[in-house]
Amino acid sequence: MEAPVTDTNRTESTHDVDLDKVRSEILSKYPTKVARKRAKQILVKPGGAGTDIPEIGANVRTVPGILTQRGCCYAGCKGVILGPTRDVINIVHGPIGCGFYAWLTRRNQTRPASDDSPNYMPYCFSTDMQDENIVFGGEKKLKQAIQEAYDIFHPQTISVFSTCPVGLIGDDIHSVCREMKETLGINIFGFSCEGYKGVSQSAGHHIANNGIFQHVVGLDDTIRGGEFRINLLGEYNIGGDAFEIERILDECGISLISTFSGNSTMEQFANSHTADLNVVMCHRSITYMAEMMEKKYGMPWIKINFIGARATAQSLRKIAQYFEDDSLTARVEEVIAREMPAVNEAMEANRPLCEGKLAMLFVGGSRAHHYQELFSELGMKTMAAGYEFAHRDDYEGRQVLSSIKVDADSRNIEELSVEQDPDKYRLRKTEEELTSTGQIYREYDGLIADMKPNTFVIDDISQYETEKLIEAIKPDVFCAGIKEKYIIQKSGVPMKQLHSYDYGGPYAGFKGAINFYREIARMTNSKVWSYVKAPWEKEPELTATYAAA
Repeated sequence: MEAPVTDTNRTESTHDVDLDKVRSEILSKYPTKVARKRAKQILVKPGGAGTDIPEIGANVRTVPGILTQRGCCYAGCKGVILGPTRDVINIVHGPIGCGFYAWLTRRNQTRPASDDSPNYMPYCFSTDMQDENIVFGGEKKLKQAIQEAYDIFHPQTISVFSTCPVGLIGDDIHSVCREMKETLGINIFGFSCEGYKGVSQSAGHHIANNGIFQHVVGLDDTIRGGEFRINLLGEYNIGGDAFEIERILDECGISLISTFSGNSTMEQFANSHTADLNVVMCHRSITYMAEMMEKKYGMPWIKINFIGARATAQSLRKIAQYFEDDSLTARVEEVIAREMPAVNEAMEANRPLCEGKLAMLFVGGSRAHHYQELFSELGMKTMAAGYEFAHRDDYEGRQVLSSIKVDADSRNIEELSVEQDPDKYRLRKTEEELTSTGQIYREYDGLIADMKPNTFVIDDISQYETEKLIEAIKPDVFCAGIKEKYIIQKSGVPMKQLHSYDYGGPYAGFKGAINFYREIARMTNSKVWSYVKAPWEKEPELTATYAAA
């Protein structure tokens, strides 16, 4: 039998890799200028009490030629923020290749209220721009597409997304949307989210937040739900995560007015300003919305995390603490007490199979942080983590926002000027009342603070760096996205795809934690990975010499 590529029974001494040496070896392969830039983005977490959190380079352009995990501005706007909303027709104005991303490629799930409720997520809408449209303009074709979509489906909302060619030729999608809105009498608006804007999909998140806030939030003042009303921001229902969170909140008696944007509708967005509290999961993609809603409508926001059983319990308690209601607190504790025995049973069964193993996480703008909760519950150590579209505050904490310099790439994303709504602003709690609840609002800690000493923190990791980390540290599982999946598996390492979960999930909440424990235990103990060999490891490479002249 061939020797395994990874040793799943490694001793603790295997963990003592000289990460500074690994870092130096990685940087030594780059040209001098590139190495200087990447050195700011590849950190080794220092040890020792009282050690300051180091500054990291983040939200900067990827060096041309480096194979990156990142997506584009359009992907962040259409794919992440608007993709999970079922009752809006999203028309991609551009070539059909861009339109494919609009076709459920993020595996967002949804659950319409009834068979008659609109659900356009299974469809892909595109203007399919051809060469002649690029030369002569595509506004006429966009008008025709909007009219055709309305005639067939009769939606209440249509949105339009610009792709790179549209931005380059200068089609004014916003004037087209205004004209068709007046003609059809429904809500129609556009997003200038050309893929080249910003440095990653993070720019698209910001643009999507601005558009939804301007055109949808606040349109419906109807008070819905019970006594404890919240919005859940930054949860996208990958693999059914939102369904599990909704189940838990419902059992606690907490009314979920709107989710931005998993299992969502435009109707919910329009009504979201009537909630009493915003709770934020993925702060990178949605904090813009939380801040604008607080300024205009008066509702505070707090950071929570429903990934991990302990984190879920803590988040429920934070929500109950905000409302300061004894009956709600008691009900939350009752739900936690009912759910935790099954969680503990699964943890006890799977932890012995996972304890001491190593994980790496390079996903999204918060997931590489959130999922460390689950690995910690299994007794696993995260040896390296990072984001693909993070900003410095995602690593260092929100307190560094004032020190971040605004560069040219950030300036081309509009910052909305928001003021109190004279009719709809309602201060939920004064600053003194918020302080009296005993918790911190409008804050989040960064990834670095929670990393163990002598671990890697890497922003915008490249394919080359991924291969070097696997070679040096030999992780038992590597979590990343679809683009990295097969490279990692070919290295003989189990790969957990956390962008769309492949065929797994949910992983949020209590039942999600149980699913994750079982899947990671199976993955990290499967012998199949020990048989993976690259072709050049099985057969010698061909060699040759120059023939004599």
